Amino acid sequence: MPCRRPLGAKVACPDKEVWAIDGDGCFQMTNQELTTAALEGFPFKVAVINNGNLGMVRQWQTLFFNENYSNTKLRERDVYTPDFVRLAEALGCEAIRVTCEEEVVPAIERARAINDRPVVLDFIVGEDAQVWPMIGGGASNEEIQYARGLRPLFADNESAAEAPADIDETIQEV
Repeated sequence: MPCRRPLGAKVACPDKEVWAIDGDGCFQMTNQELTTAALEGFPFKVAVINNGNLGMVRQWQTLFFNENYSNTKLRERDVYTPDFVRLAEALGCEAIRVTCEEEVVPAIERARAINDRPVVLDFIVGEDAQVWPMIGGGASNEEIQYARGLRPLFADNESAAEAPADIDETIQEV
């Protein structure tokens, strides 16, 4: 998703709180704008969902290629390479690493309170964390899944999976 542009959004809407949500692979392709944002005074926030892998590729390899992983690992467990906190600080930003659930809310509150420079939050998640909804390779948009094996109901598509009564329970089970 290297098409996200928080700098442009912040320039267009300077009075709005602007957030970008990136995977760690995406962030490596787009973090250069942080320097410009820091130097020019555009304080947006970036939440990096860091599973230490090229997450979308790994997700496809998990779901469609029998867990045959190839060239997706970006770091070893508990080793922060690249270290996005140090990188963000070097580019003139505030940086916060989140490694457990209890740190999430305080980190977001701290980020929201900073309005004089960009903020990068490095959310460390498990290497098998997946992103939903998604569409498999070569599939139609009508085949979108919102969790593994679960698809929304479309009025004119009777083949879609039926939505469970309690979607939150089902997603937790997946």
